[in-house]
Amino acid sequence: MNNQIAEENTQFDRSVLPRIGITMGDAAGIGAEITLKALADESLKKICLPVVIGDAAFLRGQARDLGIEFDFVNATENFQPAENQIAVYDLRNLGNEIVIGKDSAPTGKAAAEYIEAAVKLWRDGKIDALATAPISKKAIALGGYDYPGHTEFLAELTGTREFAMSFFAGDLRVVLLSTHVSLREAIDLVKKEKLVELIKFSHRKISELLKKDARIAVAGINPHASEGGMFGAEEADEIIPAINECRERYGINVSGAFSPDTIFLRGFKGEFDAVIACYHDQATIAVKCLSFGASVNVTLGLPLVRTSVDHGTAFDIAGKGVADASSMRAAVRLAAKLAANS
Repeated sequence: MNNQIAEENTQFDRSVLPRIGITMGDAAGIGAEITLKALADESLKKICLPVVIGDAAFLRGQARDLGIEFDFVNATENFQPAENQIAVYDLRNLGNEIVIGKDSAPTGKAAAEYIEAAVKLWRDGKIDALATAPISKKAIALGGYDYPGHTEFLAELTGTREFAMSFFAGDLRVVLLSTHVSLREAIDLVKKEKLVELIKFSHRKISELLKKDARIAVAGINPHASEGGMFGAEEADEIIPAINECRERYGINVSGAFSPDTIFLRGFKGEFDAVIACYHDQATIAVKCLSFGASVNVTLGLPLVRTSVDHGTAFDIAGKGVADASSMRAAVRLAAKLAANS
């Protein structure tokens, strides 16, 4: 990792406000743009002290292109940002070979290094929580990192064995049974044992965050949750037995299997504190339709608070200055809230 500015002995002042590390994501995508646009919202500085982890020269160029006036300063001891100042933990790991909107090894490697640096900052007590801009899974693979996404990468960096991807969208909180796998594999992963462990884990973590006994719902995988076996057997064979075991053996307030075309709306309206989704797009289609731009990706189980945007690198609009920063603002706000409550 090339870290020429932020030396090993750099110290951060821990004030009343939590320090939120923000990784700028893949430089070929919209990560830097949405980070800068989010931090242009001065209201964020009322709830946290942002520290951007990235390449200061690239950020400076992006700010100039966007017409945003920021004074980029090194994240150092006792730093208290003035108006239009942004603290940067500068890795200086990007050259001039960046092609906006394209996967490449240099930007993938750099994006992975921001994540590694963020975890080290957290371990050293220099940041209190982490909000991440999007990375490209293909680019980090080209850069030499073999992870399907942020969730698994952060789990390995922190030595976390039990973790889950979730999305928070107001009162809707969705926890995923599987993440970035094929739909065929996702169906095969719907097993009683895995569901029991996920229900127990989700109940524990959501209850801790909400400071109450969480109400958990479980979505079926088939249309209408198979409607009594008419459209599949996964509910009867795997999902309902898992729910019954969690209720009877562990006393968890969990119910289902519910028809997946309505349960997420019921969660959004506050009927449940969290919904277990059987596969990735079952969760994300519902979350993004109900709350795109305001929902936040949260990794449950990590020893640090980690939030992220609810979208990807958006290579198709990168460099055009039209990216919506709403989800990044929401991610930083939620990270600050969770860090303050932890």
